[in-house]
Amino acid sequence: MAVEGVRHRTVEANGVRLHVAEAGPEEGAVVLLLHGFPDLWYGWRHQMAALAARGYRAVAPDLRGYGDSSAPPDASSYTTFHVVGDLVALIAGLGRPQPQVFVVGHDWGAIVAWQLCLLRPDLVRALVNLSVAYHPRSPDMSPLQAVRAACGEDHYMCAFQKPGLAEAEFARNDLRYEFRMMFGMRAAAPLILAKGKSFFESLDSDGTCPAWLSEEDTSYYADTFEKTGFTGGLNYYRCMDLNWELSAPWTGVPVKVPAKFIVGDLDLTYYMPGVKDFIHKGGLKASVPNLEDVVVMEGVGHFINQEKPKEVSDHILEFFSKFRYI
Repeated sequence: MAVEGVRHRTVEANGVRLHVAEAGPEEGAVVLLLHGFPDLWYGWRHQMAALAARGYRAVAPDLRGYGDSSAPPDASSYTTFHVVGDLVALIAGLGRPQPQVFVVGHDWGAIVAWQLCLLRPDLVRALVNLSVAYHPRSPDMSPLQAVRAACGEDHYMCAFQKPGLAEAEFARNDLRYEFRMMFGMRAAAPLILAKGKSFFESLDSDGTCPAWLSEEDTSYYADTFEKTGFTGGLNYYRCMDLNWELSAPWTGVPVKVPAKFIVGDLDLTYYMPGVKDFIHKGGLKASVPNLEDVVVMEGVGHFINQEKPKEVSDHILEFFSKFRYI
């Protein structure tokens, strides 16, 4: 889809082909925008315009497995280490001398952004993450073990583990309807599949297009995922425990990049057991010592950057202005 002011290119990075959307001056400070599931570069269209208007170079890739980027066939090729490797190569190709790089992530993009800042803090000036808080590696329990202990086998992350099962469900319905359902989620609760019901039957959504999303938007998502399928995105969930195994050397290491965290109070991730207390009672600050602010936006669901584009863009611009060209 043509979006005003956005240019597109394809780059080779870390052995994969990445489709990259950009806006703003090529010599500007870079803001790397990382999407989650089931999303694309397109989810950042509002922020790209706002950043470009303030002289930043907004860079929004389709992450591996999504859109026009490569989709390696092996599920184990979707660890956060693979994706961070893609981003390090992408950053290295943005120009010389090394540009200032700021990062914004949402959903799985936030998880990748936390990991990028943990592994390569030298590359990132400051970070704004949306929806998914940083959780330090537990030495005792893998992520899937923790999800099962807290929510049982019917949590959607567990349901996504078996290859082909979720794909078959996503293939049953009109994709425009499915995206309206997913973007319309607003339950203040973890997403647990009801007994005997499918993923979409378990969503607290009636399939009406949210006011902040157009039919043209849902058509773009539907047309793109019709071509690619959902396996690439689902493979990120299938690497959760592999990420845990590979990250053992970083157990107890904090994320030291200056950071801001934003979440909607109707975001399903905010209602995972223990998450609120971790965010607000010192756990997140202990793990991210340079965390400067936590913002909870009232009446906002999971897809916060699209539902409240101006407010999120303003938060990003205000925070990054503190560190630009220092």
